[in-house]
Amino acid sequence: MLNEKRVFDAAVNSASVTETTETRANEKLEINIPEPSDFKKQFITKLTDEQKELLDLEINTLEDSWFQALSKEFLKPYFLDLKKFLKTQYNAKQTIFPPQNEIYSWSRLTPLNQVKAIILGQDPYHNFNQAHGLAFSVKDPTPPPPSLKNMYKGLKIDYPDFVIPTGSSAGDLTKWAARGVLLLNTCLTVKAHEANSHSKKGWEQFTEVVLKKAIENDKKIVLFLWGMPAQKRVVNMKLNPEKIHVLKSVHPSPLSARRGYFEGHHYIQCNKWLMENGEQPIDWALADGNTIDYTK
Repeated sequence: MLNEKRVFDAAVNSASVTETTETRANEKLEINIPEPSDFKKQFITKLTDEQKELLDLEINTLEDSWFQALSKEFLKPYFLDLKKFLKTQYNAKQTIFPPQNEIYSWSRLTPLNQVKAIILGQDPYHNFNQAHGLAFSVKDPTPPPPSLKNMYKGLKIDYPDFVIPTGSSAGDLTKWAARGVLLLNTCLTVKAHEANSHSKKGWEQFTEVVLKKAIENDKKIVLFLWGMPAQKRVVNMKLNPEKIHVLKSVHPSPLSARRGYFEGHHYIQCNKWLMENGEQPIDWALADGNTIDYTK
């Protein structure tokens, strides 16, 4: 099974942000699948054929540390019902974002033991060539959405050395994810052009467990809670202030950012707390060659 290529029916994003047709919406995607871990192999032996089919994506694309931490969720009725719902959507040739092989990209880019900060989003972007499994991030060549532009403005206020990225990949936050920033949406899929279309199907319950596993991982973590929906996610969670530093503000959306987002200085507060607790600061730089002095 090493380096086996597996084909998924997926909502493939168009090469152009001006795409107006959906002819490529369910094009086949190929991804390289590594040899499953011993834990995954053992998990698979306990599954029925139907469960193997329903959980194929989790088995083959969810990073090992996250898979092990979340494995008890996969056989719960709510999660199997969620996967059955998604199966009917794909079978009906519905266009769903992000593409299947990118639904769990957050797990592969930010393994559980590497999480240093968590930025919570809500719904994946629902137009072509946008969502790729990371909250607030968009694919090349899609330009940064308004909320992300305001995030960059906030960074520029905190760190004048921060260079706001330009070019076709200006909205891609993959670098942040690879540096320990878990960019997690509340819902992990959405029907094309229909915001919140997959809400209350089970993703909310699943990503709440994702959040809990990160928080309970005995590491120093900064939790960015922008807007009431994000803040409500942790109301009933026990957050040890010695290990979890919570930063709250309004959402960076243009509808609310002027009501205190830019005055929050969350990026510099995040790094200050990490360094005070013996951790390395997060490198927020995105533009090629950009170097930021985090000691100021």
